[in-house]
Amino acid sequence: MKKDQAGTLGFVPQKDIVYNKLLPYADKLDNESNVILARIKGNLARAVQLRELWPGVLFWTRKLSTYLRLYGRKFSKGDHVLFVKLVYELVTIPKLDISMMQSFARLLINLLKKKELLSRDDLELPWRPLYELYEKILYSKTEHLGLNWFPNYRAEASPKQKMLNYMRKRSVENVLKTLVKSCRLYFPESATQEMLDEWRPLLCPFDVTMQKAISYFELFLPTIMPPEQHHKGFKLWFDELMGLWVSVQNLPSWEGNLVNLFARLANDNIGYVNWDLYIPKIFTRILRSFNLPVGTSQMVVPRYLTNSYDIGHVVLWISSMLGGPQNQAQIQLNGLFSSIASFYHPSNNGRWLMKLMKLLQRLPASMVRRLHRERYKKPCWITPVPASHRLTDQDITDFVESMKQPVLLAVFSKTGSMDAAQALQNLALMRPELVIPPVLEKTYPAMETLTEPHQLTATLSCMIGMARSLLSGGHHYPEGPAHVLPLLMRALPGVDPNDFSKCMITFQFIATFTTLVPLVDCSSALHEQNDLTEMERELCSASAEFEDFVLQFMDRCFALIDSSTLEQTREETETEKMTHLESLVELGLSSTFSTILTQCSMEIFKVALEKVFNFATTNIFETRVAGRMVADMCRAASKCHPAESLRLFVPHCCNAILHITANEDVLNEEELDKELLWNLQLLSEVTRVDGEKLLPYRTQLVQILQLTLRLRCKQGYSLACNLLHHILRSTALTYPTDYCSVPGGFNRPLNQYLPIKDWGRPGDLWNLQVQWHVPSAEETAFVFYILDLLLQPELRRLQKYAQGEQDMSRDDVLQSLSIVQHCLLGAGCMLPSLDGPPVTGLVHSMVSMEETKLYIGVNYDESRENYREAICKVMRQLLHYILEHSEDDTKSLFAIIKIINDLMHFKGSHKHEFDSRWKSFTLVKKSMENRLHGKKQHIRALLIDRVLLQHEMRTLLVEGCEYKTVHQDLLRDLLRLSTSTYSQVRSKAQSVLFTALGTYNFCCRDITPRVLELLDPTRTDVTQQQFKGALYCLLGNHGGVCMANLHDWDCIALTWPAMVRSGLSPAMSLEKPSIVRLFDDLADKVHRQYETIGIDFTMMQGMLELGREISETRSPTPYMGSPSEQEIENGLALQQAKNLEAVQKYEKLVNDLLECLDDRDLPWKFEHIAIGFLSLLLRDDHPLPAPAVCFFVQSLNHDALIVRKVAISAVAGILKQLKKPRVKVAITPSDISGVVEREDLVAGDRPGNSWLQYHADSLPHTQQDWDIFRFVEKTHWGYYCWPKKLMLYAPYEEQPKDLIPEEMNESEKIIHDHFSDPKFINQLIEFLSLEDRKGKDKFNPRRFCLFKGLFRNYSDAFLPVLKPHMDRLAGDSHESTQRCVAEIIAGLVRGSKHWSFKQVEALWAFLIPLMRTALSNITVETYTDWGTCVATACESRDPRKLSWLLEMLMECPLSGEGGSFVDACHLYVLQGGLAQQEWRVPELLHRLLIYLEPKLTQVYKNVRERIGSVLTYIFMLDVTLPNTLPTKSPHIAEFTERIVSCLKPLLEGEEEIQNHVVEENGVGEQDERTQAIKLLKTVLKWLMASAGRSFTTPVVQQLQLLPLLFKIAPVENDDSYDELKRDAKTCLSLMSQGLLYPEQIPLVLKVLNEIAGSSSWHARFSVLTYLQIMVFYNLFTMLSNEQAVQDVRALVIRLLEDEQLEVREMAATTLSGFLQCNFLTMDVSMQTHFEALCKTRLPKKRKRDLGSVVDTIPSVDLVRRHAGVLGLSACILSSPYDVPTWMPQLLMDLSAHLNDTQPIEMTVKKTLSNFRRTHHDNWLEHKQQFTDDQLVVLTDLLVSPCYYA
Repeated sequence: MKKDQAGTLGFVPQKDIVYNKLLPYADKLDNESNVILARIKGNLARAVQLRELWPGVLFWTRKLSTYLRLYGRKFSKGDHVLFVKLVYELVTIPKLDISMMQSFARLLINLLKKKELLSRDDLELPWRPLYELYEKILYSKTEHLGLNWFPNYRAEASPKQKMLNYMRKRSVENVLKTLVKSCRLYFPESATQEMLDEWRPLLCPFDVTMQKAISYFELFLPTIMPPEQHHKGFKLWFDELMGLWVSVQNLPSWEGNLVNLFARLANDNIGYVNWDLYIPKIFTRILRSFNLPVGTSQMVVPRYLTNSYDIGHVVLWISSMLGGPQNQAQIQLNGLFSSIASFYHPSNNGRWLMKLMKLLQRLPASMVRRLHRERYKKPCWITPVPASHRLTDQDITDFVESMKQPVLLAVFSKTGSMDAAQALQNLALMRPELVIPPVLEKTYPAMETLTEPHQLTATLSCMIGMARSLLSGGHHYPEGPAHVLPLLMRALPGVDPNDFSKCMITFQFIATFTTLVPLVDCSSALHEQNDLTEMERELCSASAEFEDFVLQFMDRCFALIDSSTLEQTREETETEKMTHLESLVELGLSSTFSTILTQCSMEIFKVALEKVFNFATTNIFETRVAGRMVADMCRAASKCHPAESLRLFVPHCCNAILHITANEDVLNEEELDKELLWNLQLLSEVTRVDGEKLLPYRTQLVQILQLTLRLRCKQGYSLACNLLHHILRSTALTYPTDYCSVPGGFNRPLNQYLPIKDWGRPGDLWNLQVQWHVPSAEETAFVFYILDLLLQPELRRLQKYAQGEQDMSRDDVLQSLSIVQHCLLGAGCMLPSLDGPPVTGLVHSMVSMEETKLYIGVNYDESRENYREAICKVMRQLLHYILEHSEDDTKSLFAIIKIINDLMHFKGSHKHEFDSRWKSFTLVKKSMENRLHGKKQHIRALLIDRVLLQHEMRTLLVEGCEYKTVHQDLLRDLLRLSTSTYSQVRSKAQSVLFTALGTYNFCCRDITPRVLELLDPTRTDVTQQQFKGALYCLLGNHGGVCMANLHDWDCIALTWPAMVRSGLSPAMSLEKPSIVRLFDDLADKVHRQYETIGIDFTMMQGMLELGREISETRSPTPYMGSPSEQEIENGLALQQAKNLEAVQKYEKLVNDLLECLDDRDLPWKFEHIAIGFLSLLLRDDHPLPAPAVCFFVQSLNHDALIVRKVAISAVAGILKQLKKPRVKVAITPSDISGVVEREDLVAGDRPGNSWLQYHADSLPHTQQDWDIFRFVEKTHWGYYCWPKKLMLYAPYEEQPKDLIPEEMNESEKIIHDHFSDPKFINQLIEFLSLEDRKGKDKFNPRRFCLFKGLFRNYSDAFLPVLKPHMDRLAGDSHESTQRCVAEIIAGLVRGSKHWSFKQVEALWAFLIPLMRTALSNITVETYTDWGTCVATACESRDPRKLSWLLEMLMECPLSGEGGSFVDACHLYVLQGGLAQQEWRVPELLHRLLIYLEPKLTQVYKNVRERIGSVLTYIFMLDVTLPNTLPTKSPHIAEFTERIVSCLKPLLEGEEEIQNHVVEENGVGEQDERTQAIKLLKTVLKWLMASAGRSFTTPVVQQLQLLPLLFKIAPVENDDSYDELKRDAKTCLSLMSQGLLYPEQIPLVLKVLNEIAGSSSWHARFSVLTYLQIMVFYNLFTMLSNEQAVQDVRALVIRLLEDEQLEVREMAATTLSGFLQCNFLTMDVSMQTHFEALCKTRLPKKRKRDLGSVVDTIPSVDLVRRHAGVLGLSACILSSPYDVPTWMPQLLMDLSAHLNDTQPIEMTVKKTLSNFRRTHHDNWLEHKQQFTDDQLVVLTDLLVSPCYYA
């Protein structure tokens, strides 16, 4: 097919849309596409060479996107590569507008979508420009200062708004991410190494840069490379990153990104990466990331919830590791599913369920994708999976087996059965024989049950997904098709008027199966053909039931219809429209019935037709609900076989109508006879058929139309209009006429064609044989005959009325309009578009902007009258007449608005209908597709539908239409309607207007000025309605064009000032809330949607080359060659002029807004709007004009708070604009440290970076030292490795000097003058120290930015004026004053980054006493602000610059002077400073630890908690990561040793540890024990705090404290315990969830074993709960260690025989849990062990004297016997949802002990009742496992004994 096409095209297309070849006019498309492509190439190349980014390049790249939608990638490979390169260059233009960037990016993503079309040899793209673009937008340095508006949120937005904005910000981010993903295939082979060099230095795990680096790795690293290049690809980083992943234990936020990277690597390189070493660790972590609840009282670390893995990637990773020689991953996957299977049971529910369901749904899909790739996909340049690692059939069977049980459990899940149904659909593709039978076993009973309808909906939705697998049978599952008829027959009762959801799912089920099966009775073939297989014979005889099925289905539908007539379902008063549910049922009914009839043989069809005809004609239905359903059924019949059906329906309906209307009076009645209405409705529906079959009845139909279109009754004539519409539509449109599942239908004799062979057969795309209806000459003539006959007179009447020559009532006008509208809707596709001269002068461009005309199968006849233009002319006259004379005739205006819309856009289908059909097409495709074999093997009806959608898409494609004068007139009329008197008319007209604005090029430039005229304050004739209408027009609708905010200087320069000035308009009144709200919405929308508009449209030289290359290509030769030299020079000049013009427009807009603000009469609301607009105009590439700077600085002291807030942000931004760049020099770290770094990777504290750390003895103390000192501000440099080029600031001498007033420019001078003025500062500080919202205020980063900017730009110029204020504020303990001084101090410290030593020294001399004062006044409200202040001051600063501050904070935080609260606050503030410094202050951390250790026995809880938190920070740096040297900061191990020795007294005694509360610090030392208890309390706080924060868990150290914790932790869940016990319990819970390295497991088990021997039963009990969680959260790591499993088993079995009853019971529970998650297996040795224990003899009961003490201690024998019983009970309870083979015997063993002494009897009873509860649901299945004798015993046991016996 490609060969002959290459002949007509002149090239081999990369990949075109195959559906185009099936269109009825397919032969014309090759030429058409070549013409369009030649135009695109010519104009695009030209626009690029002339440097016309806007509108030229933008316009033609949009055309290229459209071309892709229409024809796919229908161009040669050479063109493809050039397009990609060009668009890549466009996306990466440095100063490109964000909106243009997005538009180019989307096109590039589209061009690169099919990766098999371009190999790495064809195309190479650099990675760095993309990285720079991504960095610029996502990590923008200026966005937070308001110098760059990306489409994202503003600070003051409402929460809902923030959500919407978050989505928009994400949209840019998502476009960029997708872009990188598409390009990353084509990065050069050297890219991997370059990326590692670029981002490795950022890998400092304590810093935010870690997240950034890892997410860059995840996004950018290329993983698809040929195997011989792997050493330049993933092998460079795999071990390093994998080592990192395996060694982090506490789920930092970047761990998920690593998992995504590994998953992608695994999927792209199956068979080239050996995962075997890591598999247990991978599965353990996957299991942990589901956060499943284990045990009873489990604490969840919050970060485990937020940072858990993305299921999509987890699934990809698992499915990529399966297969291979050992197939280790499958073994672990079995373990994974068996350990979580019980969570899928419908009785379990929780927030983890969603994740588990997602896993279930996506894993089979991922497997199918992999199988498709290995077995069915066309090979391309990407390396295939090596044969050794492909999935074998055995692998697939194992996989399906492992998933079967969870999926079958999940079918009835609480979240609905959709996930399970999708999983089953994919599993059935791989192994139908394994999954279909068990689902059928559930489906048949569900169809019988009446009490549990949810079972039916669940099982049917699963069957729908598996329909094709069931039918295609195949050698795996040959008996599949035999189930079809039984299923269909049993599904019929589901058509039930009383249960809506059941009804819908049944319709869907029947429709799905009948689409796949020809409903033909083949039973006669049994006698004629003798070469049939057994299965085929069975199907042939079964197919005799089809006729029954169809008739019964119809009876069910008739019953459904009878019960839903209006009289039955409504009171008289309610609405007569259909309710939403009814319309859904109608849709389901009609589509199912139509599917059934399409698939019927002619014999069955005739019977069905007869039946439906009788039903429709013997009853009379109301036309609203039941009538619509019946008419739909009749329409379905006539659509399938028009000739047969019309022969019955048309004569019947016509005669009935003629008979009733024979009486003249009927025509004028207001209420018509029901029979007449019903027959009209029926007729109007059955005529929606193949047009040529209607022609024989044309005279009758026209006669009916002439009669009924003039009926008085509205219901009557609207049905007649429908009839007119349908007759015209049927004859004029192009559409396919048959949807049968086999081309050619089933009407062939059985001996030639046996339909049962086509069950479930997919359509063949290459032999689809679509039957098209294309209007013949005769039909075209008929259409125009009707128009001449019926439309012409109406237009004449309306015209006369509009000219005032003839009078018409309103109803008459409406009736005429209705006829006009339906004629236009019916024949729209035959009428050529409106045409005329284009509107010129809106936009200047040097390339052509013509529209592309697509051929849509209609040859317009120029000789006939163009009714579209006629209607247009009359409608405009009529509209003007109505608006002049009777503006309150709103109904006619509504009709005219609809007609105008259709005049402009309608060519046979509506956009919204097309969209919803496209959606439903994709849904059906998804539910029925075969992802395994791929290659578009859809059902024939679906393929035909897709071809029709392709045709409709061509008719609807209207982007980039030329704007002609006709359109201009219509738009002006719409604008007039949009600003008319009645609000409903306005809103309808506005929505049509917005659609039109989006359609025609540049028409907004023409319409906007007309809208703004109405807002002009000088006009006095504007009504309030017009004013409101104009505002609504500016606002635009949701998702449409917003005129107030077009992305263009010309428009904004007009609209913004006009909106502000409209505040002076006489029509404006702030009394009307609707107008106030409108202005709020407008301002909000502008703020939300505004993106910084570019003022630099420069294009790079490299692009011009590409442009020239494109214009020199051949096949098709570009339309127009390269521009001449002269033109190119003009282009360059124009580009410069454009840039200049943009700057002028920008400055003019700023000045216009300022001018508006000068007006004294402007209401405050508009002043605020104007200030908001001004704040949006700050940019980072052009300074704000001086008058605006002056305005903002003065606004800092404005009366209104909201204005002050805007001004603070704005001035901070202005200061950033005025910032002078600093000089940087490159240095070599080894020169400073004198240490040469090793070649291999060594991270952490090493000799090479110790010069970065804080050493108190070598701090700079003079200006000289200060100058030669090398300060490194960023904390992460040097931790992991050095960057290739380390850039540091040059010494003070080489930097630009401080500003002096004489050298300042205008803006700088304005700021300087104001801030040097004491009066201004007084006022400012007064405002800044006011309270905003009591109790809600926090440290404000914007104010901090303002002060930072001031001190950065002007160094210490303003300090003298500020000092007195700061002194005063610091001494005042009010929260707002303290907050104000904290903001100033933080700004000062950060702003002093480049001050000279003298200035800095003076600064600290002033600040230190000030801060001491302030910190001694610290209060509850302000301590967080001071913490933020210090943290902000220390962020990204070299600690050696801050020595004064750090030393002051270290002085003695716990002085105890201000009481415990002040102490805790001091520590908090200190922690804020040190935490920012991370690994660079080991010396301070050591000092702090030495200082804190004696104080760990603090009495006060708040101080203890704070110390705990500080300790976490001190030890955070003690990590064990790969290639990282031990830290110089304090080590946990040494600290723990010291602590354990202090806690000795507690470990030795046996007595219970009480919480000695001695609050007053008594004189004299308390005893060691009390001290130890106090110490322990603090240590617990530290353990709790570090659980969620550190990267690695110090397991070995924790183990030393474990015995102590076990001793204290309480057993019951009771909140009344004191703090000590509660904390101990929490610690245990958190520790037990920790991730263990394999080598730590034996250590933990050893400790647990020791504690299990302790004398306290509380400790023994807690060991078991600890063990449960620990094992589950480290399941696969433990399983991979055989010894560990044995140890756990031995431990549990030992505790089963504990003397304490509670411990025994807990051991049983633990055992049962381990068995259930397959950690331990139920083997013979265990069974015999328990059975032996059970047989322990009990000593005889002695007769006691009544007086003697009851014997309380149980004998050893009783304990052993109980242990045996408990063991059996644990085994039974371990499989709650099935009955394994060993179960019956154990139950029998157990029942023997029903009458033993307590506590045995109790255990047996509990076990039996639990068994009954969990097995009750599926008892019918479970029964099969028992023998009859066992069942008798069981029934006795499970039925509760009678009370009275």
